Amino acid sequence: MAKKPVTSRSGRFLKLAGMTASVAGQYAGQRARRIFRSENDDGAQSESYTRMAGQIADTLGELKGAVMKVGQIASQTQDFLPKEFSDALQTLQKEAPPMPFPVIVEQIETELGKSIAELFEYLQEKPYAAASIGQVHRARLHDGTDVIVKVQYPGVDDSCDSDLKQLRLALKLGGLLKMPKEAVDQLFGEIRERLKEELDYVNEADNLRLFRKFHEKDDWIIIPGVIDSHSTRRVLTLELVEGDHVSEVTPARYDQDTINLIGHRIFTTMADQLFRFQCIHGDPHAGNFAYRPDGSIILYDFGCVKKLKPEIIKSYRQALVAALQEDYQALDRHLIDLGARVESQPAVDEAYYAMWRDILIVPFDQEEPYDFAEADVHQRVAAKTSTVFKYLEYFKPPVESIFIDRMIAGHYWMLKRLGVQAAFRSELEKYLETSLD
Repeated sequence: MAKKPVTSRSGRFLKLAGMTASVAGQYAGQRARRIFRSENDDGAQSESYTRMAGQIADTLGELKGAVMKVGQIASQTQDFLPKEFSDALQTLQKEAPPMPFPVIVEQIETELGKSIAELFEYLQEKPYAAASIGQVHRARLHDGTDVIVKVQYPGVDDSCDSDLKQLRLALKLGGLLKMPKEAVDQLFGEIRERLKEELDYVNEADNLRLFRKFHEKDDWIIIPGVIDSHSTRRVLTLELVEGDHVSEVTPARYDQDTINLIGHRIFTTMADQLFRFQCIHGDPHAGNFAYRPDGSIILYDFGCVKKLKPEIIKSYRQALVAALQEDYQALDRHLIDLGARVESQPAVDEAYYAMWRDILIVPFDQEEPYDFAEADVHQRVAAKTSTVFKYLEYFKPPVESIFIDRMIAGHYWMLKRLGVQAAFRSELEKYLETSLD
């Protein structure tokens, strides 16, 4: 039986406050125990982190909303949380448990001012998808148009600020935010801004129209149209546009040439948004993309869109060029311009940059096709995370470009799950040469 959802601000606050008190108590106990140990017991610390991480992940998953979305972002931003937390928060990337249907019906009727029977020929009770701040139901309008209805969970927008403050407090009291206050302020400020936009479905409808315009000449990109008569700030109704989830892209229906074509189109879409439009789809997980055997790509969910400053694009482009050319002095300067490097610290050892370049640039630095199915970039990154602590004071979360990193990481996983075999070096060089000319 589904738990009664916690939708009131006071209810959510008490739930998060309880989690915070527990985490703080565990951290204090851990510090006390370390005083009486003759040597550092990394195993006990890891076990304590794992226990705290599990409790935080469970609470965020139950509450959904802003805190669950932050947990998802944190799981992909592994440079400011211990590995045990990143691992536990990965569970929040999976589809969320659905909200009870009567709650969804009440939200739709309140927002649109009519009964479900007046609004739709039918509204399917079983969710089409469930996520952190809302869920989607299939429906049909009275004129026969098949649609999907995205419904925001009650109370999520009203409690966004208090949720974020409480989560930040929990991470701080748990000894988990290993960053200067200024960097934490910037990071949570950026996340709050994106969340506020994502909680406004009118804003998402505008984003959908904007990206349809961006890609109007790409007949292989399909973006659903908005049904204005059935959309408000908390309910968004779109044309039903279906395709295959990445798990359904199998050899029985997609040959390798088609998969490779889709891979090139994914790269083109990502590069166009970054370098040409300077506006990116900031939530590129598997549930927001679908595919068709003719090589078409369907894009869903435009709540999280990041408009990028021209100077950030310029610095990002210059950093990529420097990395490709192995010019590490230039790379260091451009990372400072990006806000990823603390300017007051001395130059970073070039060998450190060379190590990361040789790991991260591999899929885009080959003239021969790279087999993403066999890609181990994520494993090689994980194996080197301990080296980050040596330079912890040299770097900070690149607030203005954090969603670029998130986009690239999300696309890496899509290319890997699809099993794409492609060489992107020459395509990338064209964007680097022409993006800001």
